[in-house]
Amino acid sequence: MKKKLAVILTIIMAVSMLAACGGKDKEKEFVVGFDASFPPFGYKDEAGEYVGFDLDLAEEVCKRNDWTLKKQPIEWDSKDMEINSGTIDCIWNGFTINGREDDYTWTKPYINNKQVIVTMKDANITSFADLAGKIVETQTDSSALHALNEDQKALKDSFAKLTEVPEYNTAFMDLESGACEAIALDIGVAYHQVNTRGADKFTILDEEISSEQYGIGFKKGNDELRDQVQKTLDEMAEDGTLLKIAEKYEDSGIPGALALGK
Repeated sequence: MKKKLAVILTIIMAVSMLAACGGKDKEKEFVVGFDASFPPFGYKDEAGEYVGFDLDLAEEVCKRNDWTLKKQPIEWDSKDMEINSGTIDCIWNGFTINGREDDYTWTKPYINNKQVIVTMKDANITSFADLAGKIVETQTDSSALHALNEDQKALKDSFAKLTEVPEYNTAFMDLESGACEAIALDIGVAYHQVNTRGADKFTILDEEISSEQYGIGFKKGNDELRDQVQKTLDEMAEDGTLLKIAEKYEDSGIPGALALGK
């Protein structure tokens, strides 16, 4: 009898362990690769937490799919290595579709974006023509850099120098110190930085370098995961959640830039 009881208990424990393992296997960890110095889309706040509009969207997507979100900060110029090696599931951080259409499996655009120039208000720079002979900074491998190298080459050639920096916090410190005279960047990042640092000190030029759209980039061929994320985003747009999240970032102009749900 004791042997039978021991066998029964062993079977029960084995079944319980298998069930537990099976449950863990079903839990999806969704790993989002992002630039941690790209506010308002992804950045580290004063408490040391990774926050931002895109990460808020990812949180909601995971909540609706019973996934666990892993926020994975990456070096922006290493993003292709990260996604191709499988260390991240997607690149989701103000990621431009235009010019990269065939490089990734994309969601539909969810943000309409443009690149602009920011200067100090007392620099007397009011148009692109005033940038001739000036030192301009932009982020390495950014959309602004690509636009200046390709669509706005004449503008770039008018600069005294175009310097690449790893992230825009450095660029704004350089602008305020006089190490550069202008910054080329995305409009949402421009609004965030200007409003955070003091809107009375900066000017965002009216002219735009280029316009583009943001999407979520998956490894080429990963249609299944892309489709599930897209389905969830569409539901969020339809029920108003997308706009509600965007309104948290009103100062960055994100609500008016939404491309989904309109």
